[in-house]
Amino acid sequence: MDGINHWAVLAAAVSAFVLGGIWYGPLFKNAWCHEAGIDMHQSNGHPARIFGGAFVLSLIAAAAFAVFLGPEPPLEFALTAGVAAGLCWVATSFGINYLFAGRSLKLWLIDGGYHTLQFALYGLILGLWH
Repeated sequence: MDGINHWAVLAAAVSAFVLGGIWYGPLFKNAWCHEAGIDMHQSNGHPARIFGGAFVLSLIAAAAFAVFLGPEPPLEFALTAGVAAGLCWVATSFGINYLFAGRSLKLWLIDGGYHTLQFALYGLILGLWH
């Protein structure tokens, strides 16, 4: 993590958390719950554990992506790498799992779309904030 802007990593993790709140909230909550087979009125665990865990995992992903990009990545490279990581690594990996699990294309588009934007945001923040 030598030369990596830790504040930018933290901001990138926060951006994923905020994006997730919007994406899986007002934008796609009903569709996502339906496609995932989740009763939106039933608790899946303590919110602090769920949201805390999600933030820690976002922080780990942002830090790993920052190391991948290296210190002071050019903005265009960081954005392109973010889209590529989200779409070509994360979303395609989900796609493989979803095919074998018999999950819907709609669920894959929702989840894959989120992670594509998540890593694009990581690239934007890490590419701008050196």
